[in-house]
Amino acid sequence: MSLRVIFITGANGGLGQAIARAFLQESPDNVVWLGVRANREHADELAQENPGRCFCIMLDVTSPESWSAAAKEILAKHQRIDVLVNNAGSHEDALLATMPADSWRRVLATNLDGVFHGCQVVLPTMISQRGGRIVNVSSLSALLAPAGQANYAAAKAGVVALTQSLAKEVARIGITVNAVCPGFVETEALAKMSAEEKKAAQLRVPMRRFGKPEEVAAAVRFLASAEAGYVTGAALKIDGGIL
Repeated sequence: MSLRVIFITGANGGLGQAIARAFLQESPDNVVWLGVRANREHADELAQENPGRCFCIMLDVTSPESWSAAAKEILAKHQRIDVLVNNAGSHEDALLATMPADSWRRVLATNLDGVFHGCQVVLPTMISQRGGRIVNVSSLSALLAPAGQANYAAAKAGVVALTQSLAKEVARIGITVNAVCPGFVETEALAKMSAEEKKAAQLRVPMRRFGKPEEVAAAVRFLASAEAGYVTGAALKIDGGIL
């Protein structure tokens, strides 16, 4: 198998780390770039554990200039980008009636604009390669929007629509574009919930348990594989059966 270059955003968090490890374990020919913004402790540790195969790069997903600089650095080293995983995301939950306009804009900028910028910056390279894989991490909130998440749900629903539209645009070129929609997964957001909130959330899941980051990572890895070459425009829910 030849060199494959994978670029993952939001790579310091639990889900980003699990996705990165899944690709590193998949093949010794995989090289993983971890896009991080401010907090990068876990990403740095993973890079140190995998010298020559894993690299950290500063990335503000809301900035087109930051995306361009990151892509330029990766291409200078490898001359290719094979997989983009748009995983960066953020919450600022509030009822819409009292939601600050800045909260709306920040959540849309990170969760939706960031995906737009990322896809746009890697497409010229993938088009010239006549192939590539883009996997966008959406959310079950995109399909089953809860109260208090108008900004987040709208952004993640936009990610699904963007995924489906772009998939049609590049299908003939050998590029696939898919989304995953995780439900309750054991990550930082879930850790912030109280014991009562966790219990109530678990009761909503037919499997009666929360998902593991590795279970989402396995789906992302599959969608980025050669075997998934006929899968594009999909929005795969990973939610234990809620929807």
